[in-house]
Amino acid sequence: MALQTTIYLFVGLSFALYLGIAFWARAGSTSEFYVAGGGVHPVTNGMATAADWMSAASFISMAGLISNLGYGGAVFLMGWTGGYVLLAMLLAPYLRKFGKFTVPEFIGDRFYSSLARNVAVICLLVISVVYIIGQMTGVGVTFARFLGVSNEQGIYIGMAIVFAYAVFGGMKGITYTQVAQYIVLILAYLVPAFFISLNLTGNFLPQLGLGSDLAGTDISLLAKLDQVVTDLGFNQYTTTTNGSTLNMLFYTISLMVGTAGLPHVIVRFFTVPKVSDARASAGWALVFIALLYTTAPAVGAMARLNLIGTVNSAVGLVKSPEGGIVVSADSVKANADVYAADASLVYADRPAWMQRWEKTGLLKWEDKNGDGRIQYYNDKTKNEAAKGKAEAAGWKGNELTVNADIIVLANPEIALLPNWVIALVAAGGLAAALSTAAGLLLVISSAISHDLIKGAIKPDISEKGELMAGKIAMAAAIFVAGYLGLNPPGFAAGTVALAFGLAASTIFPALMMGIFSRTMSDKGAIAGMLAGLAVTLFYVFAHKGIFFIKGTEFLGLIGGANSFFGITPEAFGTVGAITNFVVAFLVNKMSAPAPKHIQALVESVRIPKGAGAATGGH
Repeated sequence: MALQTTIYLFVGLSFALYLGIAFWARAGSTSEFYVAGGGVHPVTNGMATAADWMSAASFISMAGLISNLGYGGAVFLMGWTGGYVLLAMLLAPYLRKFGKFTVPEFIGDRFYSSLARNVAVICLLVISVVYIIGQMTGVGVTFARFLGVSNEQGIYIGMAIVFAYAVFGGMKGITYTQVAQYIVLILAYLVPAFFISLNLTGNFLPQLGLGSDLAGTDISLLAKLDQVVTDLGFNQYTTTTNGSTLNMLFYTISLMVGTAGLPHVIVRFFTVPKVSDARASAGWALVFIALLYTTAPAVGAMARLNLIGTVNSAVGLVKSPEGGIVVSADSVKANADVYAADASLVYADRPAWMQRWEKTGLLKWEDKNGDGRIQYYNDKTKNEAAKGKAEAAGWKGNELTVNADIIVLANPEIALLPNWVIALVAAGGLAAALSTAAGLLLVISSAISHDLIKGAIKPDISEKGELMAGKIAMAAAIFVAGYLGLNPPGFAAGTVALAFGLAASTIFPALMMGIFSRTMSDKGAIAGMLAGLAVTLFYVFAHKGIFFIKGTEFLGLIGGANSFFGITPEAFGTVGAITNFVVAFLVNKMSAPAPKHIQALVESVRIPKGAGAATGGH
């Protein structure tokens, strides 16, 4: 069966599955629409949570970032998975015990203030809208490549699919659809990884293959990769050069607390029957997430080796005529000159996968020296020896631009895997983007219908009216998300990291103080959320040149112009979180503490019923 036909078949079957599940599990009440009736099994919820969490960023982008950054990409693994530990230990069981539908509802009731609830709604909407831009972009990229449509047409198709199963199914439909999407996306990620690891190392488990020797040799995969990238002027793969240690620390913390503060993830723990189930759900989610996250470093490393081996025949790997990699001991031990005139691939002989990805615009070639060959190397390297060899060979700059987002999607094609594997990856990439988009849309919908309309504008609205308002709000959110995907703002490239930073600086501190500080007042919580939101947005926009006065330095501190101690915008969520906590506690000191009944409520949520009874404690 032809590749394109196979892709249509796999993607079509997956869409039919999602729509069938949504029809079967459509919501008939507000409880089913917002929290799936509160009766989801912990294992089912863990799988749905994993799909909700593992967005296009995890499936499509993360391995590409690791592939480009090397060990520096571990910040995403530690930050994103570490956030689930915080969520499981510090938030999930207490929020479930509180028994509300939404995060703003918890904040409004805990801080006894409709204003606090409305501020939380604003923060939630900003986070969700920023986050969803990346998901719609991922949908467009995947559709454009695998269905042979334009990026814009891909987004329209994605909008229609999400509309069909999210608007009518609500959380109930989304939950069971996400279970199916998790199965699709994890198979799509693991199956090609197994094939490629077996091909390169003889070990089918990529987690073990990453630390193994290349097949038939005594040279480890990572040692060979280090040699290959340094020969071409790139930084050593197994070391990190991604900014200062402080920035790496703040980046990791921002991703961790941002994960624990993401509203579309938190709401999943309102869907289980008991408090203990909330903690169990988080544990199962970690297990399901670990299957992908422990595989991602191997996928990134092997993809980098495959890509370079395809383009440059002198890196010590042998190419097949179609462009895949065949490992042999003789080729791996070879020490050919990577800058030899005939080392690079003739553009006219480029493999079919390159031709297909060129059509998307995510892979580009520019013949800078007019030799008709593809020179792929770091032309900005500080390695003078490498730079001298490149110039001596007549190379006049790097000619191949490869978007990091294509690494996972193109990897099976680069490795010449069967058509059904390539089609499975297409279905998996779409499942990852659509599952998270649906979760975000539900959060936006519930914030508008439950927290704004029912909570502030029309408290006496009927359940039927609220359900209809929720569906209308979700439909409107889908169109807004589609528009932003079609017309992304200037900072779209960093939208996912920005969303985590905003969640870290607003929602997470408010939830922590709401659970663990009995006396935190409404004024303190409101001031903290606004301060965290303002300082994070200001820094991000200032770093992008907005609100920046030409000729001056932003804060004028370490790191040069427009920098705060060398901390990048993606890592600034940690500073925003610290600002939130500090402002909240300072304002709390200057205002009246929470009323006694609120303090008693916090105590009852945090301390198990009957605690201390055996010893006579109170």
